[in-house]
Amino acid sequence: MSVVVVGDALIDELRDEHGVREFVGGAALNVAVGLARLGVPATLVAMLGDDEPASRIRRYLADFGVELLATPSLLGTARAVSTRSGGGEPTYDFNEAAQQRRIRFGDREREAMADAALVVVSCFAFDDAEQIDDLAAVIADAGALALSEGRAEVSVAVDPNPRTGMLRDKSDFVRGFERLAARAALVKVGDDDAALLYGDRLDALRARLIDLGARAVLATEGAAGATIEAGDIVVTRPISNLPGRVVDTMGAGDAAFAATVASILETVPVTTDEWAEVLQNAMDVAAATCRFEGALLRTPSALTNMDLDRLGT
Repeated sequence: MSVVVVGDALIDELRDEHGVREFVGGAALNVAVGLARLGVPATLVAMLGDDEPASRIRRYLADFGVELLATPSLLGTARAVSTRSGGGEPTYDFNEAAQQRRIRFGDREREAMADAALVVVSCFAFDDAEQIDDLAAVIADAGALALSEGRAEVSVAVDPNPRTGMLRDKSDFVRGFERLAARAALVKVGDDDAALLYGDRLDALRARLIDLGARAVLATEGAAGATIEAGDIVVTRPISNLPGRVVDTMGAGDAAFAATVASILETVPVTTDEWAEVLQNAMDVAAATCRFEGALLRTPSALTNMDLDRLGT
């Protein structure tokens, strides 16, 4: 039950009153590592430069057992600079490599997807029509290859993860995102995605995605928790109340997404109670992740077994 994750891998540079710190990050990378930590074999398809930050990313992925299929970047490795003040949301600045992101899809990527139970797409250049065409084509080819070898057709899970510093055309981004979302087994969206891309409420976006054909939608609302809608089933849960204080919310959405993907791979939920269990587990994982700095997925057991989990990313 392996998963191929397609999207970004970068260095997160965090600046606040305590100084400057760097973390290996990227939404897609966070999901791939999170899945590996939950026992799901994961392969990451992402762009990397030929530089020292790329070496750090490669070592980090190897430490967690995530296979990497890398597209070379002539502009170096992507970097996001996050400036945080005590009173508000962080601001992000992206380097040229991040803004000009591009992934090449070839035989290795197609074969990896054909062997996978699910292809997860997160923080992809949905406003690049050529990139969307390439991705859709390789997923279709992988599905045909899987069927020819007697396996199930490739399913897709999508998280748009738009970033204002990398967003070139909002309308194109929405079109590209909805092209994949319409056939997805799972779509994850947040209240900030609904506001940025649609200028609308999250519940309206959730209904729109179901109407488009998404089989399930995970809608996250930060401290307010999350909702899963799957056909006629709608379940809502608050963020779990775990011991300790919230240290960093940066990886909560990626952790919830990874936990949901892992759950539906193990058993496809059908009833309201089954979906509620999936969402409760996702909220537990998101809450545990928030109690550590960085975006590395944590489970509630990390709060009682603080050895390697204390190290962060």
